[in-house]
Amino acid sequence: MTDAETGDAESAPSEVDRASDVWVFVEEHAGDVMPVSWELLTEGRRLADDLGDDLVALVIGEGVGDAADEAIARGADRVLVADDPVFEPYRADPYGTQFRELVEERVPSIALIGGTHTGRDFAGRVAVPTHAGLTADVTELDVDEDGQLLARRPAFGGDVLATIVCPEHRPQMATVRAGVFEAAEPDLDREGDVERVDTVVDEAETLTDVLERNVSDTADIIDADRLVAVGGGTGGDLGPAAELAEALDAELAASRKAVDEGWIEGARQVGQTGKTVRPELYVALGISGAVQHVEGMNDSEVVVAINDDPNAPIFEHADYGIVGDLFEVAPRLAASLEGEADPEEVLQ
Repeated sequence: MTDAETGDAESAPSEVDRASDVWVFVEEHAGDVMPVSWELLTEGRRLADDLGDDLVALVIGEGVGDAADEAIARGADRVLVADDPVFEPYRADPYGTQFRELVEERVPSIALIGGTHTGRDFAGRVAVPTHAGLTADVTELDVDEDGQLLARRPAFGGDVLATIVCPEHRPQMATVRAGVFEAAEPDLDREGDVERVDTVVDEAETLTDVLERNVSDTADIIDADRLVAVGGGTGGDLGPAAELAEALDAELAASRKAVDEGWIEGARQVGQTGKTVRPELYVALGISGAVQHVEGMNDSEVVVAINDDPNAPIFEHADYGIVGDLFEVAPRLAASLEGEADPEEVLQ
C-alpha cells in the first residue's frame, strides 16, 4: 500500500461521521396512515431541530401521494416515496429490502419506526444486514451533545427504564410504542420536497405472497375516547366492568395482573409493558396503581378510580376517587348512566 493510499484510508470519514438526518417511517395501508407515524414525525421534528438535521419521512406503498403530502404538513422537510404495486398488501421482504437499500445508500443518523405489527416485522430486516443498532418498544427519545440517540424502554418486566445507545454504527434505529407521543396538528402551509425513489424490489424475486388476511375484531384501545380498565381487584369477574363500559360507550382495558391471569387478552393491557393511552375518560376498577400501570394512562384527561383500599396509589393519580366495592359501585354507576338510578344515590 502506498503512502497516498494509506492517507486516503485514514482520512475517509467513518459511518458515524457520514450519517445525517432523522428518518421516520410513515406506515400506510390501503389509504390509511397509522397514527403512530404522525406521533413520530412530531417527535422526530424535535430531535432533528436539536441536531440541526433534516427530518425525512419515508413512505412505502401503492398510491401513497396523499400520505407524502401530509407528511410535509406534519413536519417533514423531505419525503422519500417508494410507490409500487409490489408493496400492497404489506409483506416483510419487499418493505425490508426497499428500506435497507435506502439506508445503505443515504446513511441516516436516526431511523424511527412505529412499534406496530408491521414495524416490528420488518425492522430487523433493515437492522441486521446494515449492522444498525435497533432498540425495540421505546417509550422515550432524546439525543445527547454528541448526537447519539438515547432510546429508553422498559426492562426487567417494567421495573426499570433502560437507556440504550449505539455509538459506533448508523443508523440508530428504534421501534417506538404507539401512543407515547402526541401528534401535532398538520400545517397545510408548510413546504417541503417530495422525491420518488426507484423501486429496488422485483415481484418475481419476492419470496412471500399473501393468500388470506384476517383482521382482529379487538378494538385498539389507543384510539378509544373512553376506557374502563380492570385490575386484580376484579378477581376475574369482568361482568360489572363490561356493564359499565357499555353504559359509557367505552372499551375494556386492563392492568398487567388481569392479563397475566388470563382474564383478558394482552392487546388490552395498559402500562409500561402494554400500551400507552390518552383517553378522555379512564375508569380504573380494582387497579392498585403500580407505577408500571400509571405510566401507561397518566395522560388521560379524566381519571376515575374505584377501589376498596383507601390507600391504593391509584387515588394519587385520579381526578375522582370512590372508595368502595367495585361490584356494588360499578353496577350502580351503569344504572345511573342508563337512567335507571338517581345519580345522587349512587355515591351515597
